[in-house]
Amino acid sequence: MSNVSWAKESGTTLADKTSERAASSVLVPLLRQLRRDKLAVVGIAFVLLVGIVAVLAPVLPIPDPNATRPSARLALPGTEGYILGSDQLGRDILSRIVWGGRVSLAVGFGATLIAMMVGSALGLISGYFMGITDHAIMRFVDVLMAFPYILLAIALVAALGPGLFNAMIAIAVVNFSFYARGVRGAVLVLREADFIEAARSIGATNAHIIWRHVWPNIVPPILVFVSLTVGWMITETAGLSFIGLGAQPPTADWGTMLSDGRQYLMVAYHVTIIPGIVILLVVLSLNLVGDGLRDALDPRLRN
Repeated sequence: MSNVSWAKESGTTLADKTSERAASSVLVPLLRQLRRDKLAVVGIAFVLLVGIVAVLAPVLPIPDPNATRPSARLALPGTEGYILGSDQLGRDILSRIVWGGRVSLAVGFGATLIAMMVGSALGLISGYFMGITDHAIMRFVDVLMAFPYILLAIALVAALGPGLFNAMIAIAVVNFSFYARGVRGAVLVLREADFIEAARSIGATNAHIIWRHVWPNIVPPILVFVSLTVGWMITETAGLSFIGLGAQPPTADWGTMLSDGRQYLMVAYHVTIIPGIVILLVVLSLNLVGDGLRDALDPRLRN
């Protein structure tokens, strides 16, 4: 092996190790710091509990969420056979909340994943290559951000047709611009780091630098942003279902449950209040997790 080849290989290995150390220096203390944040631990535990119950819905001893029983309509919580009561058709509210969690969480997290992947890719390309590429991508993002995002989501679902899949795509489209902006800002700072310059100086390709050096070091802030945004995407999913553009009857969904029960609010408040409380607790827990991640990754807030 020639001296030049050996130097390049050694330089690449050193740059890779430097990048990995930079990423691990952020990720290693993260779990340790989160364990000290009691509110974040509570948030993580509640979200995991809701997720596990939703996943296990088919094997849980609960009735069919779509089974009607007119003789037991609007039963109060605690009524025999109805722990959380029943709705206007006599359907078990507990069962519909559990099954509705599968829908709401799947659409909310799915939209977040799509928005994160698309937005992060655009932000990486824009921040790293700069120039005309950056201008073209950012102007497109600016156009999307100029519209009120909930109205844009409604317009997209109205154009695509009501349904959970279309609602998920619409929510992802109106939110990926936030990821693109955030990732671009992180990459602009990171691209001037010493280990990036070292990798570039020894002839590493752009693809290698982005994958081995840039991406691992922007994952932590992306995770924080995901934990902070997934809550409002679940809320947006419920909002679209509330106005009839998301889940379609008889599919159980938290937003649909709110919509179905609003006309009985004065005579059977539990039909609307209970799913509303569930949405509140899930979103609050996700925000607690996001705050904990933010505090753990910000040296100024660790103490």
